[in-house]
Amino acid sequence: MLKRYITKRLLVAIPSLLIASLIVFTLPRLIPGDAVQLMLAEKAYAKDIAELRTKLGLDRPMYVQYFDWLGHVARGDLGESLWTRRPVLEEIGQRLPVTLTLAGFALTFALCIALPVGILSAARQDSVADFFARSTAILGLSVPNFWLATLLIVLPAIWWGWRPVGDFADFRVSPLGYLRQMVLPAVILGIGASAALMRLTRGMLLEVLRQDYVRTAWAKGLAERAIVLKHGLRNAIIPVVTLLGTQLPQIIGGTVVIETVFGLPGMSRFLFDAINQRDYPVIQGVNLLVVSTVVMVNLAVDALYAVLDPRIRY
Repeated sequence: MLKRYITKRLLVAIPSLLIASLIVFTLPRLIPGDAVQLMLAEKAYAKDIAELRTKLGLDRPMYVQYFDWLGHVARGDLGESLWTRRPVLEEIGQRLPVTLTLAGFALTFALCIALPVGILSAARQDSVADFFARSTAILGLSVPNFWLATLLIVLPAIWWGWRPVGDFADFRVSPLGYLRQMVLPAVILGIGASAALMRLTRGMLLEVLRQDYVRTAWAKGLAERAIVLKHGLRNAIIPVVTLLGTQLPQIIGGTVVIETVFGLPGMSRFLFDAINQRDYPVIQGVNLLVVSTVVMVNLAVDALYAVLDPRIRY
């Protein structure tokens, strides 16, 4: 039954990817400006523009370009950068590990903070710990990560002469240095997600702890740990998993600012530069990869639903 459920969800995901590919292909071309004119700069004569546009294949009808690109994508080819003439897949492969590491650290930090604090806050409702946790969560949701990142770079540099930003350490050269430079950006990136997850964990757990079967468990004299974690958390966790699936795209989107502030050569910074240069194949390739990741994450979340609550399979 679980395999059948996942297969159905996978079949639904395919049309979503096709629609997303059309949007990903069309939107970059609606950005004001022209890649060919930017490449030629002041030397943009009409003849040169026409020749370069023909050479890059940008003179063909839009639908022809789309189906040609979609056919290459189906074969695992995302095209070539208009500026560097290097394969987009190769360019992404060099920068993707940085973004994945940053997003992975941020998500891990968010979960490690949100779940224990949310559970403690629900179990100790209206206590000092609960009040402090709720206040901190509101603060975490209110503070923009780019402002916090700038603050943590500027103030330590002024007060103590310490700067977290330096030369980027490659993992193959210095694994420890590579991981160390990811900690502060990941913490800043994960603060907002942890605050949202903590508030939802607390709210859903409080709702479950008021149910009759939980009161029965208390009446039977079961230990608080067993009631909260075994009977309460498992039934309260499904909405949290839903929010977790939506937080990942937000974290990936937040890496654009964080990578720029901390000088990390990740995929989001690469996308930002490509937008400025109107490098259509790069914009399409990166966005398609992000969309595919989001679809796969949602598929994994749906599968996790079925594992946590067998009723969903039916």
